[in-house]
Amino acid sequence: MSAFSNEPLKDGNKGGFWKKGSGFPGSIKPVYGAQHPPLQMMPRGKEDRSKSSNKKDAFQDFENKTSDAWDDGDDDLLVMANIQMSLRDVQSTAKAVMENHSKQFSAQNQQNAIKDHVTAVPSATSSHGAGPGVGVRLNSGWRPPKSTPIRYTKDVVPDREATKLEKFRSVLAGPNTDLDELRKLSWSGIPKAVRATAWKILSGYLPASVDRREPTLQRKRHEYFSFIEQYYDTRHQEMHQDTFRQILKDIPRMTSLAHLFQQQVVQEIFERILYIWAIRHPASGYVQGINDLVTPFFVVFLSEFIENDVESENFEVSQLPKETLNTIEADSFWCTSKLLDGIQDNYTFAQPGIQMKVNALQELVKRIDVPLYKHLEEQCVEFLQFSFRWMNNLLMREIPLRCTIRLWDTYQAEENGFADFHLYVCAAFLVRFTQDILREHDFQGILMFLQNLPTHHWQNEEIGELLAEAFKLKYMFADAPNHLSKKK
Repeated sequence: MSAFSNEPLKDGNKGGFWKKGSGFPGSIKPVYGAQHPPLQMMPRGKEDRSKSSNKKDAFQDFENKTSDAWDDGDDDLLVMANIQMSLRDVQSTAKAVMENHSKQFSAQNQQNAIKDHVTAVPSATSSHGAGPGVGVRLNSGWRPPKSTPIRYTKDVVPDREATKLEKFRSVLAGPNTDLDELRKLSWSGIPKAVRATAWKILSGYLPASVDRREPTLQRKRHEYFSFIEQYYDTRHQEMHQDTFRQILKDIPRMTSLAHLFQQQVVQEIFERILYIWAIRHPASGYVQGINDLVTPFFVVFLSEFIENDVESENFEVSQLPKETLNTIEADSFWCTSKLLDGIQDNYTFAQPGIQMKVNALQELVKRIDVPLYKHLEEQCVEFLQFSFRWMNNLLMREIPLRCTIRLWDTYQAEENGFADFHLYVCAAFLVRFTQDILREHDFQGILMFLQNLPTHHWQNEEIGELLAEAFKLKYMFADAPNHLSKKK
């Protein structure tokens, strides 16, 4: 039988293929392009090759001894390379091999048509014996088939942002804004074009009535600058100079938008906002971290007067008219004040609000992720050591500012979002990095990781996932406080 016969070899076995030890030389096995692994290796023995000057005999010996590259080592190929033969014989042999395997390949595809399975094909350049058969290798004209590029189809979807923006404008344009509907729309994010107005309403700074908004803005802005006239000159007095000195130290450290906060006009705005708030709230005064909480309001209200978010970082604020700067400053002050009114116990003496939230976070993680809780406990990592900053700065030091703004869309939409919902966000935030924390096996490694979390690349998608997990935790535990405290 010819070594290149298309009929299957018979030796009495059920499979129709010869076994190891059967005396059928020249068996053909699948080559490059086959969808199944090679068959059993062909046995090798000591072969006596007689040196004959007869080219036909030499080729016949080559044909009988031809085996696929699956079972021929480098030594065998070197021996075959020394056999004298014509290019025509080699090409005809290669053609026969390829035709035979093409038929086997087609038959195999028909058998596997109902199976949704793809087997990786070895590379023709692999150094592990993979590649085309001997006949194909010897044909210098052979080239691997060109790969077909994958074409991705994209479903045509409506412009969701445009549709969402229209819904917001419709709600905000009514004579009396439906706060429940506004919160419902805002939970999943607020379009930039209406974010400033929505934040002012959701924070309680602006009334729901459209007719009352402009008079309220004028009155509150005038009131803020009357505070400056009344109190700002006292910043150098002995009883207040320590507070003002600390404010001066903290403002240059606000590096979320470094260039923006290095501008003198911006620093002066923050100095006035923070000092006036501290003077008007003597129970807490100024505490490090409060400066960060002004930033999202300032950037959002600034973005009303510039073309896009990218310019916020490098925008020269001094180019804006004085009246516009006063508007941004006053609105930032009042919205920050509204936020701090809900979490002021975070900043009173000994910061009891933060202590309570850290303890609640510890109990919550103990319920939802036991392996993580035990790992932190075994490595003597206290929750206060890493989550104090999360509560004090509302995660602003852990995620990019763009993500903070998106997060605050939801906080503003949630009832007591900054005070209550933030706890569940922190729990979801920590559990998100469980596997990374478990890979750290010492105290120092865990704390270094938690203080430098890999979130610099985060976008709205990651914040959306985080909020979804936080909402599930709130749904499970917010109405069941006993789940978070042991009965004594």
